[in-house]
Amino acid sequence: MNLKDIQNQKDHRKIEIDKVGVKGIRYPIVVLDRKNKIQHTVGTLNMYVSLPHHFKGTHMSRFIEVLNKYRHGISTKNIPGILIKIKEKLNSESAHIEISFPFFIEKSAPVTKAKSLMEYRCYIWGAHNEKSDLIVGVEVPVTTLCPCSREISNYGAHNQRTTIMVKVRFKKFFWIEDLIALAEKCGSSEVYPLLKRPDEKLVTETAFDNPVFVEDVVRNMAEHLDRNPNIIWYTVESESRESIHNHNAYAFIEKNTA
Repeated sequence: MNLKDIQNQKDHRKIEIDKVGVKGIRYPIVVLDRKNKIQHTVGTLNMYVSLPHHFKGTHMSRFIEVLNKYRHGISTKNIPGILIKIKEKLNSESAHIEISFPFFIEKSAPVTKAKSLMEYRCYIWGAHNEKSDLIVGVEVPVTTLCPCSREISNYGAHNQRTTIMVKVRFKKFFWIEDLIALAEKCGSSEVYPLLKRPDEKLVTETAFDNPVFVEDVVRNMAEHLDRNPNIIWYTVESESRESIHNHNAYAFIEKNTA
């Protein structure tokens, strides 16, 4: 059947488009897991290419065709290859991919050792023009306890759930679990999916003995990343959902380390 290809027709406005593609694709993917080798999860993907001024449109179905070939193994190792394939498939000068997915780690409670699965939101941003650019990010929940509140109160101190968002560029492959573990050291205490009473007592007391502001959180994480020779650039964000204020507390650091 000979069907007209509208996308390949000429566009006479002579305006290039930086990114055109598909967003919000929910797709089963497989990611690398240090303990279990692989982990099956569901990713949300955005995929784009640049569009020269003389083309009317791009072929959206071709993004899905490329994705389907790689869905059995998505990792930082093969993202550059996926981007090159997208460029070739759509005859474009640059390609971009954004992936977010839940990643689960089995955690043991600190005293009773009760095990359960902890969810972390992870991200991969990739781009390829003349060369590849790759960023990996993780969102890690921690508990923070206010140093000022502990200092001025006769008893107790207010605490909050804090999210640490870390994005890194790097020289060679690393495990997502290691980046998560670094972030969990930077708050007042870790967050656990399952706690019994002895665990809750320890977690509460650990936070009380280790008060931190959002400023401390990002500086703590920056110290870890500065000592890592594999990291060449990073951003660290800390946002605390305040328990006694009608606002959140926030801090941010960006640094080139190469």
